[in-house]
Amino acid sequence: MGCEQAPHAREDQTPQATEHLVVRQMVDAVENLVMVWFAAIEDVTPRLPARQVRALRIVRRRPELNLTALAEHLEIGLPTASRLCDRLEAAGLLQRNVQPGDRREVQLVVTAHGRRFLAEVTDRMSVYLTSALDGLSAGQRKALEEILPAFQEAPIRADTGPERDTRAED
Repeated sequence: MGCEQAPHAREDQTPQATEHLVVRQMVDAVENLVMVWFAAIEDVTPRLPARQVRALRIVRRRPELNLTALAEHLEIGLPTASRLCDRLEAAGLLQRNVQPGDRREVQLVVTAHGRRFLAEVTDRMSVYLTSALDGLSAGQRKALEEILPAFQEAPIRADTGPERDTRAED
């Protein structure tokens, strides 16, 4: 994960300059983490596009989702979400269950094979991240332990940036 390190904030910098520097450092860190995630999903069989892996993770976390809710969550059209689920179902990673009370309502469920796949991706990511953590001092690890929960709970709005094209392929 050898990305160029941004210089540390200096005391003589304005708050805006310091904030900009922190944001740049976060961007670099996120890019490195995304590279780790892509490397992990490429190491696991079957090889799936990132959006399909993301869909599986979403369904695993929120098993009450139906196809429409998954499409909304992924910000893709219903036909694209249906094709994505077709592919995951064909790979044996996802199952669609028609609800007995309403045959139009289809619940999405990650299969046992899908759960093993996701566990393997997580295991690969853990190996890569453990390697990165080995290079940190005890103080750096402690600081990371303290900041990660706060960062995970921080409200992040994806709609504040440039307009996104949600028509990407599945």
